[in-house]
Amino acid sequence: MSENQREHKKAGGGGPRPGGGHPGGPPGVVIPGEKAKDFKGSLKRLVGYLKPRRVVLLFILLMAILSTLFSIVSPKILGKATTKLFEGIMAGTAIDFDYITQILLTLAGLYIISAAFSYVQQYLMAGVAQKVVLDMRTQINGKLTRLPLKYFDSKTHGEILSRATNDVDNISTTLQQSLTQLITSVVTIVGVIIMMLTISPWLTLITIVTLPLSVLVVKGVASRSQKYFMGQQKSLGDLNGHVEEMYTGHKIVKAFGREEQSMKDFDEINEELYHSGWKAQFLSGMIMPLMGFVSNIGYVLVCVVGGIFVANKSITIGDVQAFIQYTRQFSMPIAQTANIANVIQSTIASAERVFELLDEEEEVPELQNAKTIPYPQGSVQFEHVKFGYKQDELLIEDMNIDVKPGETIAIVGPTGAGKTTLINLLMRFYELTDGAIKIDGVNIAEMKRGDLRSKFGMVLQDTWLFNGTIKDNIAYGREDATDEEIINASKAAHADHFIRTLPDGYQTILNEEASNISQGQKQLLTIARAILANPSILILDEATSSVDTRTEIHIQKAMNELMKGRTSFVIAHRLSTIRDADLILVMNHGSVIEQGNHIELLNQGGFYADLYNSQFSQSTQNAV
Repeated sequence: MSENQREHKKAGGGGPRPGGGHPGGPPGVVIPGEKAKDFKGSLKRLVGYLKPRRVVLLFILLMAILSTLFSIVSPKILGKATTKLFEGIMAGTAIDFDYITQILLTLAGLYIISAAFSYVQQYLMAGVAQKVVLDMRTQINGKLTRLPLKYFDSKTHGEILSRATNDVDNISTTLQQSLTQLITSVVTIVGVIIMMLTISPWLTLITIVTLPLSVLVVKGVASRSQKYFMGQQKSLGDLNGHVEEMYTGHKIVKAFGREEQSMKDFDEINEELYHSGWKAQFLSGMIMPLMGFVSNIGYVLVCVVGGIFVANKSITIGDVQAFIQYTRQFSMPIAQTANIANVIQSTIASAERVFELLDEEEEVPELQNAKTIPYPQGSVQFEHVKFGYKQDELLIEDMNIDVKPGETIAIVGPTGAGKTTLINLLMRFYELTDGAIKIDGVNIAEMKRGDLRSKFGMVLQDTWLFNGTIKDNIAYGREDATDEEIINASKAAHADHFIRTLPDGYQTILNEEASNISQGQKQLLTIARAILANPSILILDEATSSVDTRTEIHIQKAMNELMKGRTSFVIAHRLSTIRDADLILVMNHGSVIEQGNHIELLNQGGFYADLYNSQFSQSTQNAV
């Protein structure tokens, strides 16, 4: 597994989450996460996704306020029952249980109404959050289809997947949970302060004075444990990466006798994870006891001072009881608000990464009046083509090629000569720096990409099959293909026999990596897919490299039949396979340095002749 893949796994480990805290941390405590580069700009853009749903959000805000208000009023009412009970006991008279029962019924009603408002609020917020991420995922999916190939070449799959999944999930969780928590916490803080002030300004002052001490405790411990949590996540990512490497490559590990080294590496990473893990858990686990200690100091002061006030008859015993409840209600939203601030910071960082993807430069827009080729013949012209991955570093300079319909063009040359680049330009995966490529006289830049690529059939050295049936994988080349056409294409590719030997035949389901069939069988399926597509122009990248010699002969015959009347571009590594090509392009450093047929190029005694003779002599030595 590559470092980038490990980073992707670490990214998927999970950042801060509302209410749950950091992975492995105490409930309700969130360790600071990744910071956004442009917090205000990204926040404003994220809020833009909520604007179309402002009416629902206002209703959610109203529900949150009402739910919180009903829960805030409850302790004050309960205090009246306590006071009535206390007065009856102290006076030695009959206790007014009817009054107390009436209060308890009122409280039950308030709690039910508060829960109902809270339910409606959560239900609506879940809908808003999911619709926002639905829009976001739709935009991401659409964006990925419009991004040029160079973007995917410059980014790892793990990084792109992390933005499209982990970052969007982080945004979804925050919108659904943290937003309503933030509203509820703010309303609770304001409401509780007002209720406490109505009971006793002095007791309120005592409660607020202890607050900075709690903040200092949380901040001090959280900052110390942060580095250990980061170490824990790094070690966890390394451990996951190592286990996956050893699992996917277990045959290689056993074949080279590296089991002992593998176990040694595992033990080292596991030991690092243990040390960073227990330190992180211990330090973060201290936060709640310390906060409880500070809170208890406040409770003691409130009880002592409240008792004095009761003795002086400044307030009632019920008010003291209600105030203690308010003190507990006050400390919780303070901690939640601090946590949510960190969560939002992490979420904005995630949103920023998503927006960076959405802002990437797209492919050149397609022309509205794009040209088409209704009856393609297969002629291809490269006219003064220039191309470079960077503007100031040209890879191909002034390439000129004229291919007649039905010709077979072989492209040969050393690794990095530009063979695959030429094919990418032909299919318009990359845009030309200068010049033009024409098919049947039509500039491909004036055609729609989908229409252009439908003219090609590709069989690459690296096979690509998706999770599904063999029949569906072959039919991927043409949506309207009948069962008979699929079978005929399989027979032409010499794949029908092995398919029928499988337990479920054409309905055999290939797993995610198609590892339940051999590499050669995969190649046969991709060839059958190309045959079924019946394209005008073929692109073959050493299509028979993964099959045995006997099967290669059959496939070559099928390919020769398929190539009749079609223009074919063949990227060749074994020069013996392209001796019958109409035109051989010899490439080196991005330029066509020689061109002609096999005999002509051998007679020239140039680069091709040296390349061919070296392969021929090597194969002769191997045979000996």
